[in-house]
Amino acid sequence: MPEIKIRPAISSDIHTLIKIDHSYTSSYVWQMEIQQSDDQVNAKFRKVHLPRSVRVKYPRLYQKMLDNWTHRSGLLVAVLNEEPVGYVSMELNITPLTTWVTDLAVKRRLRRQGIGSALILAAGEWGSHHDCRNLVLEMQPKNYPTIQLATKLGFNFCGYNDRYYANRDIGIFFTKSL
Repeated sequence: MPEIKIRPAISSDIHTLIKIDHSYTSSYVWQMEIQQSDDQVNAKFRKVHLPRSVRVKYPRLYQKMLDNWTHRSGLLVAVLNEEPVGYVSMELNITPLTTWVTDLAVKRRLRRQGIGSALILAAGEWGSHHDCRNLVLEMQPKNYPTIQLATKLGFNFCGYNDRYYANRDIGIFFTKSL
């Protein structure tokens, strides 16, 4: 495979990036269970094998993504043979000294070839150059492929937010020190 180049996005990339199929297929889900008593609340996630693989829609609306990209702190693009094939968008100051990865997408035909890993590593370098000490990835609990990627890259589960996305899905978060 030719070498992947990671660079800041330019305006001519946007048309190609929005066409990337952001959906994903998963055979597992992190299912949340809450137990509550008078003096304690416990939330736990457990990996559940689905009866069949499902294709999951991306939780963000494409039109809103276009609007948000212009307001993101950073947008890096993976380029293969002069063609944008993936991207990562980052936001600063959601939490102090942290780069927050809000979106990560790679063209379907090129997934599982290291491009997502390269984009996340580049997001970490980008964050370090912006005096950040942590990198946070956000995703749906249905996004088991990205959960596996985060774990492989040394990220640790650090929390969740119920009804985080516009579709009211839970957001789960993984962090790693830079």
